[in-house]
Formats: sequence, C-alpha cells, structure tokens
Amino acid sequence: MTYQRILIPLENSPTDRAIIEHIQPFARLCNAELILIHVADGFAARNQEALDLADSEEMTQDRNYLAAIEKELAAAGFSTRSILEKGDPTTQIVAAAEKEHASLIAMATHGHGIIQDVLRGSVASAVRHKTDVPVLLVRAPAAPA
Repeated sequence: MTYQRILIPLENSPTDRAIIEHIQPFARLCNAELILIHVADGFAARNQEALDLADSEEMTQDRNYLAAIEKELAAAGFSTRSILEKGDPTTQIVAAAEKEHASLIAMATHGHGIIQDVLRGSVASAVRHKTDVPVLLVRAPAAPA
C-alpha cells in the first residue's frame, strides 16, 4: 500500500508536535501530500451557520495556527493544505478522511490510559473505530509537571 495523502488531525496544543515531527520522514519517503485538519467544537463553531455567527476568536486562532503549521511544512518541502471544520471532532475527521481520499490518518494521542479514555473520551480511539482508513497513533510525551 502506498500512502499518497495523509490526514493529520491537530488540536492546536503542544501535543501536535509529536505527530508533526514523527510523520515528516515517513511522508517524505512516500512523497505524500499532508492535509492538516482542526475541528473547532466550541459553541460558536457548532452553531455558526444556524445562528449566522462570525468566526469566534478561537476559530480565528485555529485558522492562524493551521496556516503556520502549513507554512512550516511547505518550507520543509511538503505539499500541504489545511482544513478547519466545525462540530464533533470524530465525525468531522472521519468525514474528511473519506472526502479527501486519505490513505492514512496520523494523529497524536495523550496516552491517558483506558480508564481516562472512558471517562474523558478519546477522539483517537473513536476515529480508529469509525473509519476504514488506516490510523497511525503516536503518543505525545507527557507534559512537564
């Protein structure tokens, strides 16, 4: 199998560095296009169309974040683009993987453990159960105490 298009869900947090650093050598080897996605899931994002709301400050920051990562990866020689979706992260990531014909979904995880995943939910776990696209999970290092 060749991985021509890699979808990379980002959460706009330090956790993202784990997958951004990890995927680059692999993507270079495969000559893959990198598609960054962030799903804004705050009140304004989830209700933007229904209530005819302008972008929230959070959504503006998310767009700027995606643009910065896209620029960084493009400067490193990758074909890269980004998508800002709104709503439920799992649903939007799975839908984007299908729409974009992703051959791989590559995401960072917090590594909470099974009990915390059950209590807090895990987008990574939900994505891997709801898609037929292969999923690469990279555990982010623990945040300094």
